[in-house]
Amino acid sequence: MWQILEHRKVDRKLAKAKVPLEVLKRYEKWKDIARLTGPQGLERIKGFRDETLKGEWKGYRSSRLGLQWRIIYRVEGNRLLIKVIDINPRDYAKK
Repeated sequence: MWQILEHRKVDRKLAKAKVPLEVLKRYEKWKDIARLTGPQGLERIKGFRDETLKGEWKGYRSSRLGLQWRIIYRVEGNRLLIKVIDINPRDYAKK
């Protein structure tokens, strides 16, 4: 069983931001799956589009919680620990 630690800013961001209810539900489902199966289980679910990140985010992973929302996390060694770093909306208008 995997342990999930959330950065303190994740709770604040979820409370402040206008996160859609559907995204919050998907986040809870994401945590359930991550606890039971870890990153390998998240990779198997196509809707999350779980992937490793590159560049300045090297060593982190990303999963989709909706069309726009992403969760960024890191797996810590053999401790079966997942650290949730951020949940953020991507602004496609800026591209």
